[in-house]
Amino acid sequence: MRGHGETDRGAGGEHSSGSRAAARPAFPWLWLIPGLLVLGGLLLWGIMVYPHLPEKVPQHFGSDGVDRYAGKSVASVFVPVFVHAGALALLAGTAFGTLRITPLSELPPGRQASSLVNRPKTAEGARRVARAQLFLGFCLGLTLAVACTVMWSTAPQKQGQQPTGTLVLALLPVALGTLAVVVTALRDRGHDPGRARPTAG
Repeated sequence: MRGHGETDRGAGGEHSSGSRAAARPAFPWLWLIPGLLVLGGLLLWGIMVYPHLPEKVPQHFGSDGVDRYAGKSVASVFVPVFVHAGALALLAGTAFGTLRITPLSELPPGRQASSLVNRPKTAEGARRVARAQLFLGFCLGLTLAVACTVMWSTAPQKQGQQPTGTLVLALLPVALGTLAVVVTALRDRGHDPGRARPTAG
């Protein structure tokens, strides 16, 4: 009988642990894949074009065109790849942390939320914010891909030369991704967590 009771308690413990695990939002890996694909595409593109680049490669361009060059090297040519890899890792870590923070709607009654933590109001809000953060990583990759059409051009370029509209086209994706994060965060802020909080007893 004792062995049976121990089995029941073990099964109950496993069930309780499983319930807690199931309650935690899963990381949205599918939303990370587009950013990884862009990263892989940039890396492959850079490897293929590197041997054909001129000795001076563009490093920065603005509304007046290309305004800064650097000598051809792995460090100078693959700047967009390094930036995208770092930003994607940072945003993935931020999304993971967002999903691990206990939302306001699940805090024990009477517990005060710290003003130092930007805590989501609900678990569903945390999911949406995490997905928006990963979408921003994908959009940043698209912005860098557009920039690479100038930075990795094999045609000789003069100071100030830049295809018309390239800067605007480059900024559009990251602006869209930023807007998605802001709108999602504001939507979560406007949600009333009190409705989602379970009643005592």
